[in-house]
Amino acid sequence: MSAIASPGTLAPWLAQQSAQLLRQPGHAWLLHGPSGLGQYPLALALACAWLCEAPTESGACGTCSSCHGVAVRTHADLLVLMPETQALERGWPLPEKAQSEIDEKKRKPSREIRVDALRDALEFAQRTSARGRGKVVLVYPADAMNAIAANTLLKTLEEPPGAVRFILATDSAHLLLPTIRSRCLGHALHWPSAGCEQGWLQEQGMDAEQARYALLASGGRPADAWERYGGGRDASEWAGFPRAMVTGDLGAVRTWSLPELLDALHKLCHDALALHVGAAPRFFEVQQLGGLKATLSALSDWSVSLRDARRSMEHPFNAGLAQEMLVDSAQTVLNSALP
Repeated sequence: MSAIASPGTLAPWLAQQSAQLLRQPGHAWLLHGPSGLGQYPLALALACAWLCEAPTESGACGTCSSCHGVAVRTHADLLVLMPETQALERGWPLPEKAQSEIDEKKRKPSREIRVDALRDALEFAQRTSARGRGKVVLVYPADAMNAIAANTLLKTLEEPPGAVRFILATDSAHLLLPTIRSRCLGHALHWPSAGCEQGWLQEQGMDAEQARYALLASGGRPADAWERYGGGRDASEWAGFPRAMVTGDLGAVRTWSLPELLDALHKLCHDALALHVGAAPRFFEVQQLGGLKATLSALSDWSVSLRDARRSMEHPFNAGLAQEMLVDSAQTVLNSALP
């Protein structure tokens, strides 16, 4: 999903929520809900609107120098706090010291929001606004703060100096400190209305079949669907995934990352278990699961094994060997009912 904050570029269900939130006062917001609904673009749209030189009722104008500063990641009154891994992926600059340490191979980019970044936020909050429209601190995903970092933010979050606003966004609000949650106004993101998400994906350039498969693969979450398949990747590969695992076709997933493969296997296991108890599958169509010959006990054990594998997927394993092991296990389980 596009992260550009101009109101015209927001998905329709996010544009409606943005306009609603902009009509409400508050110096600290917590956007939360299931992943894939657009927490990050909504948070960025709000930040852009608060800083905009010519805001409208629906949000930022998208054309002023302030909006341009946000778009090119150089706005002096916007501080974005996110794990260094995500900041690099999304084009947000790192502090000079952190970038130097990473460039010189002294350490890897952090997967947490470092306490140093929170200390920078406290110093940022004390400064005078450069453009006179106040300042904004955007924290995403907020659950990436460890306890020390979160506690560093608490006092400023409760009594921010001057005209500074905070917007925290997460798909795991339950992982935040209760004291963080209590200091923010909460907003649970809305699910798109039926059919809206597929229409939006088609407006972005997907054909109807690609959009349908992308939504199946993401459990109906349009932001996740666009992130995975918006770059031109063939979403129809999802339809053939169960059959590929039944036959042990490693080539079908050779280009997938380990996190992608584990995620897909979890979803396949979920739907296979659902069929066993008479429930409807969520991630695949019933006809795509017709070749599964798995016992309930084998599926249950497989679910536990996949959960354990996810805990260690970031370890420096040989990716090819790990893929082969996962596909072999899938084939064994999905044929476990055969004599």
